[in-house]
Amino acid sequence: MSSTSSPSLPRNPVGAHVPVAGGLHSVGLSYARELKAEAVQVFVANPRGWATPTGNPRQDEAFRDACAQASLPVYVHAPYLINFGSHTEATVERSVASLRHSLRRGREIGALGVVVHTGSATGGRQRSVALRQVRERLLPLLEELVHDDDPFLLLESTAGQGASLCARTWDFGPYFEALDAHPKLGVCLDTCHIFAAGHDLTGPDGMHRTLDLLVDTVGEGRLKLVHANDSKDVVGAHKDRHANIGAGHIGEEPFRALMTHPATAGVPLVTETPGGSQGHAADVERLKKLRAPSAQSYPG
Repeated sequence: MSSTSSPSLPRNPVGAHVPVAGGLHSVGLSYARELKAEAVQVFVANPRGWATPTGNPRQDEAFRDACAQASLPVYVHAPYLINFGSHTEATVERSVASLRHSLRRGREIGALGVVVHTGSATGGRQRSVALRQVRERLLPLLEELVHDDDPFLLLESTAGQGASLCARTWDFGPYFEALDAHPKLGVCLDTCHIFAAGHDLTGPDGMHRTLDLLVDTVGEGRLKLVHANDSKDVVGAHKDRHANIGAGHIGEEPFRALMTHPATAGVPLVTETPGGSQGHAADVERLKKLRAPSAQSYPG
């Protein structure tokens, strides 16, 4: 299953992060259908813990088959605690185990990608030292992705808080270099994070200019997913506070522009906005309306 496997898919499938407590298929897919989602993102473990649950094979199979039948792109978000730049060995070891689990579970449910935050250099260590550790501990996980149906590992930059290893578009450069630009490596662009980090997405060309910078840094074809979130705070505030589409400082128009840039062709948008199912449904509908009429379908 891929975001380009069906000629009937829109250029940018629009969906949301969906809850799955109680069952991937029975809860997650039902929620997605209520939203009329065209793509979904899920957790496969507690996002604020280190547990690595095995999952329910029956739910996995039902979810995977239903998503494949509906040509519904699926993504996994790895737990938030993961930090390959940490100075604490226990945190790094747990990060390895947690991400390996998310990648394995991603394959089991037919996910196209696993999103992981790029982390930070803790303990006052230099970025170069932290990135060497990223290479030592994360590159082996990428090299384990040898199956055709293994997901991509999608790096998600942060809002630039503290000693973040990756916040601006050009920060992806050293991160990709540390990981030998591995063929299974991609980017998940969070619009709130990149705005909070200092990229002004507003104005007539703000979004396109930012996407150009990203492509210049990581190359074409590396952008695999967009987290479509407005921002409660102003550009450069370094605060990760999501707002509903059009209700924050980014506004609606940059999202319309996003879905016209060459780098986003075939790339799904997943929203992680406030307001529960009603907020998600409204944002999914709003993003669908913002899709350019001339780019409604994507043949792949």
